[in-house]
Amino acid sequence: MASKKQKKNEDKYSLSDLKTLGHQLLSSRAHINNLPLLLSFITPSTRPKYALESLLSLQSFFLPLLPQLPSSTHSVSQNDPEFIYRTWVRSKFDDFVQYLLDIAICSESNEALREVVLDTLMEFVKVGNGGKFHSAIYHRLLDRVVHSSLDVHDVLLDLLSSKYFKYIDIRYFTYISFKKLSQRIGAKDISDDRREGLDTSGVNQPESSLDLSVLKLYHLLSHIPPLEGSDVKSNYDMWNAAGIFTGKENEKGHTGKQCKDEATNIKVLSPANIAKKMKLRFSKAWISFLGLPLPVDLYKEVLVNLHQVVIPYLSNPLMLCDFLTRSYDIGGVVSVMALSSLFVLMTQHGLDYPNFYEKLYALLESSVFMAKHRARFFQLLDSCLKSPLLPAYLAASFCKKLSWLSLAVPPSGALVIVALIHNLLRRHPSINCLVHQEGGNETTTDIKSAESGADDSTNVSSPSRVKSSMKTGIDPFDDKQTDPLKTNAMRSSLWEVDTLRHHYCPPVSRFVLSLENDLTVRAKTTEVAVNDFSSGSYATIFGDEIRRRVKQVPLAFYTATPTLLFPESDFLGWTFKLKDKDSTAVLDNTSKENGHFSAKRSRGESS
Repeated sequence: MASKKQKKNEDKYSLSDLKTLGHQLLSSRAHINNLPLLLSFITPSTRPKYALESLLSLQSFFLPLLPQLPSSTHSVSQNDPEFIYRTWVRSKFDDFVQYLLDIAICSESNEALREVVLDTLMEFVKVGNGGKFHSAIYHRLLDRVVHSSLDVHDVLLDLLSSKYFKYIDIRYFTYISFKKLSQRIGAKDISDDRREGLDTSGVNQPESSLDLSVLKLYHLLSHIPPLEGSDVKSNYDMWNAAGIFTGKENEKGHTGKQCKDEATNIKVLSPANIAKKMKLRFSKAWISFLGLPLPVDLYKEVLVNLHQVVIPYLSNPLMLCDFLTRSYDIGGVVSVMALSSLFVLMTQHGLDYPNFYEKLYALLESSVFMAKHRARFFQLLDSCLKSPLLPAYLAASFCKKLSWLSLAVPPSGALVIVALIHNLLRRHPSINCLVHQEGGNETTTDIKSAESGADDSTNVSSPSRVKSSMKTGIDPFDDKQTDPLKTNAMRSSLWEVDTLRHHYCPPVSRFVLSLENDLTVRAKTTEVAVNDFSSGSYATIFGDEIRRRVKQVPLAFYTATPTLLFPESDFLGWTFKLKDKDSTAVLDNTSKENGHFSAKRSRGESS
């Protein structure tokens, strides 16, 4: 019904008629009835030219009157005709704002018209509250945008962040609104009983309209530029100079730590006080946002950027300890991403996190060497193990676990492992015994007695019993153990690193050979930069190899044409029998030459 009426109005009035109606409205109160008529053209379904013409006329009409209009909540209890008139105009202004919001959040509206609508709304925000910042209109705008069906990368969100987030007062009220929006979204989520879709991390799994709202909330929040500084020389642009950062004179007429804006003769708070207020609002906005059930992808993105875009600007970074410890306890990739921020809190803000190294040890799995953010993890792992105060058993457990993983990781991971092990051996001379520890030095009886702590005579075994119980060639290291204290790493050796000397990938074998130095003398060696290998992959290894200048090319020279793909000496001790219809080919290992088995080929006719 409304669309038919709208079409009828568009057929009845031309653009020139609308322009005339606007001029009449601006010229005299006698044409105040033109106001509802012009308002009827401010709809998403109106043709853009008609809506734009009406919008410009109404904007010119309302802007000068806004400081004089009563509040929307003011009740009409006076018989003053002037007051009744202004109250009625105020109600029409509220309708106008509502119509503008409808156009702004409609993705089917003309983009140029939506940009004009946004600018009009922000002009009302600027002077709508008696000449001061109208935070209510601004909050309504953000609320409609966040809870609309607009895409995260809609042009309206980009315009809002690019054109207006440079103003310090708009950022301030944005943080205030974001805290309210986060609380509202969290309350709605609880009321809808959507907690069943959450895992133990609080990460929301299914996609929904609330997930879209959270994504848009993060998109806007992450596009607010950080505070430039808090020194006296800092100058902040303000959307409304008479806003929240205006100083108040004391009884003696002085403003204390406030500075004076010469252009507008307005006393403004000092940059230090502004920075203090901004940090407080920034912290509350982010803490409220992190309390929401975040979608999985967004949860990971927040963890990756938290130590760079959030922690440096918080009033008290330790407020994030609960969020980060919950994330770190999840395990897997999420724990790897939470490690960066947790490390910053521990090293720079004095966070005491119990069982940190036990959790870090549990993250050492083969999957982490193929994770997207593995480079940052390896750099932090190297930094966390740099302290010379680490116990020997802890350093040995990390060293042995990395050595164990080198057998199952890609070549790029093996390069990182060798670099990490080299640094650990150099920093902790007490574990250099792992480099070459003969097997069989300890018996099962010794191990059991050491673990039980018993030293009575019943545990003493005879030499023949000790000799029979020796486990030659068995690694005592327990790779399934999650407690570094119980891995038996100090009884093991780094035999896995020795196998890397014969790795199929030449860069790995070359790197291992290049690090075969006397690690017991620390002055002879230097630490390896882990970041040079942390982001490696098959592609980087291949690229480095094809760029290498090869001085000697390996050639295969045969005096006679080979008849076998592999030489017989490669299969010492094996016997192969190949039977077909006509003959039987036999490879045996019955003869010995120089103490070694040699396989000979014999042919026999079929029986």
